[in-house]
Amino acid sequence: MADLAEAAGVSLATVDRVLNRRKGVKDRTVARVLAAAVELGYMSAEEREKLGGQRPPNVAFLLPMGSNPYLRLLGDKVRGVADTQTRDASPLRCFFIESFDAGALAAALRHHARWADGIAFMAIDHPLVREAAEEVSAAGTRLVTIVSDLPHPAREAYVGLDNQAAGRTAALLLGRFCGAREGSVALVAGSRTYRAHAEREMGFLGLLEEAYPDLRIVGMREGHDDRNENYNHTRSLLEQNPDLVGIYNVGGSSDGIARALAEQGAGDRVVFIGHGLTADTRRLLIEGTMDAVINSDPDQVIGETLARFAQPAGAAGLRPPLKMDLIFRENIPSQYL
Repeated sequence: MADLAEAAGVSLATVDRVLNRRKGVKDRTVARVLAAAVELGYMSAEEREKLGGQRPPNVAFLLPMGSNPYLRLLGDKVRGVADTQTRDASPLRCFFIESFDAGALAAALRHHARWADGIAFMAIDHPLVREAAEEVSAAGTRLVTIVSDLPHPAREAYVGLDNQAAGRTAALLLGRFCGAREGSVALVAGSRTYRAHAEREMGFLGLLEEAYPDLRIVGMREGHDDRNENYNHTRSLLEQNPDLVGIYNVGGSSDGIARALAEQGAGDRVVFIGHGLTADTRRLLIEGTMDAVINSDPDQVIGETLARFAQPAGAAGLRPPLKMDLIFRENIPSQYL
């Protein structure tokens, strides 16, 4: 590589970027490095043609750090795809950043835009994030929001559920499961800073008020997708509301809620609906503590996102939300076993 850098009149770092098809090298510099590589016998003419063609985009996934099992599963699957990719596929990396921190997400967008052609991220709806998104998009980095959207011209697509419809679906299921019972219903969320959680709450409240007026809403508790916070919120809800008949977990870490229900002997009488089919929610469905899980297949999230970046910007147009899976004890898909 040192000989190649000297022959092409460039730095070792530039040679590395060209051979690994990274962002930030001018076309004429790429051509010079590849020509020198052929002359030195470093590669064949066929290999030069391959490396000199259209470069696949470098893609970064930015996900919130924390104990949310669904997001950890999504991150593991992204890294699994990255580990099995061929040389011709889009270079793919996944990074976990501080959860619920708009400043950290904005900084991460700017940092990874230095090397990434496209960034997929779970958005926080905040001025700092919108400003960073506008800045990196204007500089040429394509942005796709996943799981939670950021309606802004800087992002070209959203890949995820219709979250308001997901909330309405949760309310319909909970109301039907409660039957003729009257009582109070609680919501637990990660944080309203994620638009997905706010939209799910909005949809849930709207349908419950329309269709099940005998079910009284006792408000939203923010547990930051932390199992211990969710556990403490649930204990408090049970103590303060003896007539509690239902809980909708808008976010993750449902195992904390389930632990409190089990300890208080309320697992059989409180209808419990949540999001994300993972090892913990699968176990809770089988045990009967959870009644239903609303799921978005993480493989579909990744596949649709990479398909977006593989196309020219704006080529795909508007796409419908991802398919919403309703998982019950009796229909757990075998691929999650």
